[in-house]
Amino acid sequence: MSFLEAIILGIIQGLTEFLPVSSSGHLELAKAIQGQDLTGESSMMMTVVLHFATALSTVVVFRKDITEIFKGLLQFKMNEEFKFSVKIILSMIPAAIVGVLFDDILETFFHGQVLLVGVMLILTGLLLFLADRAKSTNINVSFGNAFWIGVAQAIAILPGISRSGSTIATSVLLGVDRAKAARFSFLMVVPLIFGKIAKDITSEEFRGMISGKIDIGISFGAISVGFIAAFITGIVACTWMIALVKKSKLSYFSYYCFIVGLIAIGWVLFK
Repeated sequence: MSFLEAIILGIIQGLTEFLPVSSSGHLELAKAIQGQDLTGESSMMMTVVLHFATALSTVVVFRKDITEIFKGLLQFKMNEEFKFSVKIILSMIPAAIVGVLFDDILETFFHGQVLLVGVMLILTGLLLFLADRAKSTNINVSFGNAFWIGVAQAIAILPGISRSGSTIATSVLLGVDRAKAARFSFLMVVPLIFGKIAKDITSEEFRGMISGKIDIGISFGAISVGFIAAFITGIVACTWMIALVKKSKLSYFSYYCFIVGLIAIGWVLFK
């Protein structure tokens, strides 16, 4: 992978992480278009690194909110900050279980699965289309809602299912206010990403990659520039795209997912 290809992937990740259009799906499509022949380990490694970069950009943008979450947990008082922290933890459980139990199987979905991405993008589009017709409310995320939003996040591990799209759409369909749904969606993924990174860096495979015993087909330089591109783009995108998600109709993003999904399917069937 060249530096330019890594930068392109980083920019795509930074831009699409905060819009309901599936960043992982776009990364897989970009890899296919670039003609990259990456192994499951190398493809998954690049995807995780880029997601880690945008997680850090989320921390920068939502630093005050994250500080409140930690304060709520440390104070252990039944106030709004503590309740919100518990809801974040509750939302993490489904994806954490799926990630731990099916990690090896999930790796196979991140290697040239363009047809899967296309189908999942269309499903994302359908979910956004339905959510756009839900009534606007001013309701907060409840404990029960937090769990079901977490289930949506677990399903969104599949490339092509938008994590933000599925969690925001699920929230809206459950009657949660869109602005509050967007805030919850962006904050709930941060602990999972850091947990995934912690799990990866302690694994035997990761130590083998660092030591050079396992060839992942990507240079450290390419990984680094991709990380930097995703981090910087993520900060810029997060500051203005969050407002876009709150104000724009979800159906606009559903149409985009339909178009890209059909293009991906056509790419596989007619290339």
